[in-house]
Amino acid sequence: MSSRAGAMAGWRTVARWMLVLLLAAAGASHLSWGRRGYRIVVPDWSTRLTGLSKDAIVVGSGVAELALAGAVATMPRERSVGWLVAAFFVAVFPGNVHQWRTGRSAPMLRTDRARFVRLLLQPVLVVWAVWSTR
Repeated sequence: MSSRAGAMAGWRTVARWMLVLLLAAAGASHLSWGRRGYRIVVPDWSTRLTGLSKDAIVVGSGVAELALAGAVATMPRERSVGWLVAAFFVAVFPGNVHQWRTGRSAPMLRTDRARFVRLLLQPVLVVWAVWSTR
C-alpha cells in the first residue's frame, strides 16, 4: 500500500468513527432530550402514510440511528452499511424540508439560516456515509 493510500485509509477511518459518533448522538437525542422537539419536524403526511404517531416516528428514527451507528462501528468496511446510512439520510430529508418550509424550531435548529444550512448539509452526509465505508 502506498503512503497516499495509507493516508486515505486513515482519513476514512477517522471519518467513519465521526459518523458513528454523529449517528449515536443523534439517536440518543431522538430518544431522550430532543424527542419532544423533533416531533415538529415530522410532516403530517408521514403519519397518514405510515399510520404511526409523530412520536413513534421520532423514536423509530432514533432507534434506526443507533442501529446504524452500531453497524458502521462493527462492520466498518461493509459497503452495504454505508449505503443503508446514506438511504436513511435521504429518507429523513423530507422532514428537514418540512421544518425549513414551516419555520419551526427544533433542537439546534432555531433560525431560518440554521434550518436552510441543514438542508445543504444533507447531501454531504450522504456522500460521507458512502465514502467513509468504502
